[in-house]
Amino acid sequence: MAHDGQDLGNVAPVLLDDLLTLTGAAIAPVDAVFEIARNRLRKELTVDGRISAALVEQHQTAAHGLAWLATYAESLRQMQKWAEALNADNKFGEVEALIHQIAFGEYLWQIYGGIQMNQGEVLRLQDMGLSQEDMRAMMVPAIQALTQGGNTQAARIRLVALMQERSAEITVGTSGLDDELEMIREQFRRYAVEKVEPFAHEWHLKDELIPMEVIEELAEMGVFGLTIPEEYGGFGLSKASMCVVSEELSRGYIGVGSLGTRSEIAAELIIAGGTEEQKQKWLPKLASAETLPTAVFTEPNTGSDLGSLRTRAVKGADGDYTITGNKTWITHATRTQVMTLLARTDPNTTDYKGLSMFLAEKTPGTDENPFPTDGMTGGEIEVLGYRGMKEYELGFDGFQVKGENLLGGEEGKGFKQLMETFESARIQTAARAIGVAQSALDLSMQYALDRKQFGKALINFPRVANKLAMMAVEIMVARQLTYFSAFEKDEGRRCDVEAGMAKLLGARVAWAAADNGLQIHGGNGFALEYKISRVLCDARILNIFEGAAEIQAQVIARRLLG
Repeated sequence: MAHDGQDLGNVAPVLLDDLLTLTGAAIAPVDAVFEIARNRLRKELTVDGRISAALVEQHQTAAHGLAWLATYAESLRQMQKWAEALNADNKFGEVEALIHQIAFGEYLWQIYGGIQMNQGEVLRLQDMGLSQEDMRAMMVPAIQALTQGGNTQAARIRLVALMQERSAEITVGTSGLDDELEMIREQFRRYAVEKVEPFAHEWHLKDELIPMEVIEELAEMGVFGLTIPEEYGGFGLSKASMCVVSEELSRGYIGVGSLGTRSEIAAELIIAGGTEEQKQKWLPKLASAETLPTAVFTEPNTGSDLGSLRTRAVKGADGDYTITGNKTWITHATRTQVMTLLARTDPNTTDYKGLSMFLAEKTPGTDENPFPTDGMTGGEIEVLGYRGMKEYELGFDGFQVKGENLLGGEEGKGFKQLMETFESARIQTAARAIGVAQSALDLSMQYALDRKQFGKALINFPRVANKLAMMAVEIMVARQLTYFSAFEKDEGRRCDVEAGMAKLLGARVAWAAADNGLQIHGGNGFALEYKISRVLCDARILNIFEGAAEIQAQVIARRLLG
């Protein structure tokens, strides 16, 4: 493989070390450009020695662009670690090499020419104040070779040909995870193929709740207690295992892959902020799915601005609380027995400091009476996708919560307690996004093989193959970034930036895969009977919940600049 920009389309095994040398040499120049951008923005956005929130907002495109640039730099770094580890284990074959070179070829070009924040917004280095002279840091032979020869049509078509040959494998390319995690993947892939995929589209079209039978089966498989410590009735497994399970279940149907999210959030809240009595009471019930939880945070007109919540919790003489207010976008609200409910206990505050978290008990509803608990009403919000648990608006008027169910037994800690769950929630959302993207690839690959046009299968047309190849490549990039954030969490390190990056990229990858998948299906993709129409609707929510992409980029940028 020459360093003069020649086509890297077919990478023979004898040249793999050369590829890894090229990609390894590309990382430092990207880091250098990132540091130029960060230093430039710090200077621009600093007032009296501190980053100015007002200036960050004024220069939002540049600040969010820094978040995306950092996400790309970390993605390439994790891809390099993945490739080197596989190569050391003699598992870095032609499929992996093609994925690696295409990823570097594409992402390096985007860094230099414009990062696709979404379909309508492209971030260019000049938007962050970089000059042509600054950009010359990327004018090194390795980057020139990879941008010219990494992501070529020949490479993409070769990758798709290999994907057809290895269609029986669960992932396109070796994931890099250990054998135990891959055994977990196989178990949940089998379950999704047998018990989820054949029925998911009907659940979606009929706007039905996922059957309780599925929840019971997932409970038996340990989904709801996956990361809960063994001493509290869980399995005590890693966040990486949570990723694999979420990925494969969401590949079957995002609604099923998301069932565990509520338990994950509730368990994290209780583990991090609960009293020992609360842990003993609630965690075993969450682990067994005897108790199903729902997260009740968002309010009308507040969205991501949780600090301005208005729902009130007033403590009575008996020590119990009375809740008054409205909540919206509450997932799986009817069937659940407990709500992790965020409310204002200090009426003299107007920000996050007066918020408290409650483990608010309720009676599960039925179709005839969805909200039977006194002091609580609700109505369904009809949605495009992500339908299997349904979304609701809730009203509280005189709703009672026992004093013992104040999380941690102390008022005013609710916002801090919630922030401690965001890392895990965003890691899991990134994993769900990978599953949705993989579902789009599965459906599109099969359709492209089966559908004949002009005398040949669609997959034989280069622009169809291009789309399939890029789905596979970006799924692996998002996967490695997500696993990295999970490993950081498992090691007990702060990983809010890493988790945010994984969620930011994963959501975009899922939407791109679903959109391109529908394009491959042509007019049929626009028909409700085709599953890709559901996947498109399901993919769209990923850029919004657990922190909209713009909020996610803002959080990452503030941390990078701080």
